[in-house]
Amino acid sequence: MISDVTRAGWSDIYALFRGRALAQSDAIAIEWAGRDWTYGRLLERVNRLAAALLQRGVAPGDRIAILAHNRAEYVELQLAAAGIGAIVACLNWRLTVPELKHCIELVSPKLGVVEPDLRASFEAVSDIPLLEIGADWEEAIKAAAPDRRIGTLVQEPEAGLTILYTSGTTGLPKGALISHRAHIARTLVFAAQLALDPADAFIAWAPMFHMASTDHALATLLRGGTVVMIDGLQPREINAALSRHRVGWLVMMPGAIEVFIAERRANPVPIKGVRVVGAMADLVPPHQIAELTSLLNAPYLNSFGATETGLPPATACLIPPGVVPERLSKRPSAFCEVRLVDPEGREVPDGTPGEVAVRGPTLFSGYWEAEETNRNDFRDGLFHMGDLFRRNPDGTVDFVDRAKYLIKTGGENVYPAEIERVLLAHPRVSDAAVVKAHDARWGESPVAFVSVHGDEPAEEELKQICRAELAGYKIPREFRIVRFEDFPRSTSGKIQRHVLENWLAKEGCERPSGQAAVTVCSDPC
Repeated sequence: MISDVTRAGWSDIYALFRGRALAQSDAIAIEWAGRDWTYGRLLERVNRLAAALLQRGVAPGDRIAILAHNRAEYVELQLAAAGIGAIVACLNWRLTVPELKHCIELVSPKLGVVEPDLRASFEAVSDIPLLEIGADWEEAIKAAAPDRRIGTLVQEPEAGLTILYTSGTTGLPKGALISHRAHIARTLVFAAQLALDPADAFIAWAPMFHMASTDHALATLLRGGTVVMIDGLQPREINAALSRHRVGWLVMMPGAIEVFIAERRANPVPIKGVRVVGAMADLVPPHQIAELTSLLNAPYLNSFGATETGLPPATACLIPPGVVPERLSKRPSAFCEVRLVDPEGREVPDGTPGEVAVRGPTLFSGYWEAEETNRNDFRDGLFHMGDLFRRNPDGTVDFVDRAKYLIKTGGENVYPAEIERVLLAHPRVSDAAVVKAHDARWGESPVAFVSVHGDEPAEEELKQICRAELAGYKIPREFRIVRFEDFPRSTSGKIQRHVLENWLAKEGCERPSGQAAVTVCSDPC
């Protein structure tokens, strides 16, 4: 039984949002599709929607699965669920039928929420009751009677609020449960780590089923800023929003930066200001970082985080505007304990790759219905992320690679990210990914997929830049030129190496050991 003293020491997302809405009811909370939602209007709609959900039998702890693009109703649902203790499972509308079926069945939702255009996709894999956004949604809100239970049903900080599905590199998606505690902590860490102002706006263009948009949209509303909802990467709309709002963190991911730079070049409209831009600097060509930050006069966020952790564990370094970074060392985040450990859980010495293991208030509450995975990943009281870093004498850390993705060539360990960083430093390279391929002599060897600006670099040029920075066994045996837009990516913009491996496997490609070549892939290989 939780005592009143203990209960007074924490709050929940709905209560904090309600307090903010009452304090600034006329301020703009959401801007979407040419319309504005004031905080007062949003609170009224959220309360009515929460009552409608209760009338449909949704109880605390029940899951509501939403299949929709970015729109104001997405946030309304998350806040309404917060008011009654329900959990919103944020489905990826890009999934294949088997993947979507898996994600829905995994969480056993009591209710589904769908856009009209996505209803058929949902009904093809599930027969649960649906509430359709549009006329049905508005009628439900209009008809709902006030319910005094709203705001009283969340009984502990660990109560779940959202389930965000991890993209992963192999296998089916896992559902990461994010609690009220974690969402509130992420709000605080966002503001403290990035020095955000309460009024700073956020442009939610990345899918709301992604951590960046859901975390930061909720955080912005708790602080009192405006959330600008944009359905996907629309550079012109994002550019226009920057002319209307001062933005705290402008999310820019690998795969999006190049097209946004092109928009800013073509339409350099005056902007209100950006405090910090970007993410995942290790996956972005350094010259793109310099150009993007110059165009916006804002530093680049040299971040490392995950759906499971939020902004931490290593997001305390900014790259100044206009600088081509020579190194991408990161400083561990405040409010997060970070250790680098070996497979036995022992901390490794400086200079030795170790898996990141973290503990802190922004951490998720585990994977839904995955006891064995949780036992493994949450061992020794820490969450083991599966990413390798190397600690420097000055306390900064350098990303090495995914612990589970290692190329073993002739007994030597090769980390693909090390090769990718060398290739990305080339001024004509717009993106690069290195994968493993079978090698008759060495067992495995690296193959590089590269997209370029302008003239394609010759084989010898690519080999030379690798030879200058890497040991001979790390040099890719083959370089494949692909179009930038053909790189297969996760929802966070990361290139999916397993898909590239499948491209190679379909070809049955196996060159003699040591022979390198430049191969042009006009269509995915």
